[in-house]
Amino acid sequence: MSAQPIFDWQADLALIAEAARAAGAVALGHFGQSPEVWWKNGGHSPVSAADYAANQCLEERLRSARPAYGWLSEETDDDPARLACETLFVVDPIDGTRAFINGRKTWCVSVAVVHGGRPVAGALVAPALDEEFLAVVDGPALKNGKPISVATHRPEERLKVATPQDIVAGFDAVIRDRIERVEHIPSLAYRLAMVADGRIDATLVKRNSHDWDLAAADLILERAGGRLVDLDGEALRYNRPEVSHGELCAAIEAELPDLLKHLLLAPRS
Repeated sequence: MSAQPIFDWQADLALIAEAARAAGAVALGHFGQSPEVWWKNGGHSPVSAADYAANQCLEERLRSARPAYGWLSEETDDDPARLACETLFVVDPIDGTRAFINGRKTWCVSVAVVHGGRPVAGALVAPALDEEFLAVVDGPALKNGKPISVATHRPEERLKVATPQDIVAGFDAVIRDRIERVEHIPSLAYRLAMVADGRIDATLVKRNSHDWDLAAADLILERAGGRLVDLDGEALRYNRPEVSHGELCAAIEAELPDLLKHLLLAPRS
């Protein structure tokens, strides 16, 4: 019987963190400089020269360092060969491209190592905010090198939730009155990081988010004591043929059951 491979996820975390910092520096060089912008997905999704430059930086560093790993990036044509890889990189060179183009600082480079369908190392680097979030599957979640955790459960206080107004409008009055909607956060990955470090209690995610938006932040949130789940309360699986997801909820553990119940009952437009 052949020996099972030994994985060093801490070494992978160091690798992706360094690569994300380098890609962040590349993107930051374009920030506020009116980079060229194109539109994809029928004109609904912008991509800039900065996205492509950051993607190239990540691909050159990561694929040469781990040639056996698969690759899934928002800005690289999908190669079905990744499905045969037990381990792969899942990358969003700039999560929050609209914010980036508009000169808002809430964007980040998102890089994860996914193994067996779940993230085992994750890095989010937000260079315009001078913030960095890291996590490995058997370690704590860190923000700028210091451990972070989700907010303490406060049943008598209002919940700070990042959510579209139309979702909350469908909730019954009891929970609707408990929710304090926070200002829109254009980067989904960064929004999940805000749950992880306790600035907000939850975020409700509309359908059609993608593996690259979620994988790194999912692990960071999990290691901080929160959870990202589908409407059945199940953890997400990554590196499937279909990389988009349905409606999701990320929250502190104590609030998940109630939020999921109301999400399931809320009417859909």
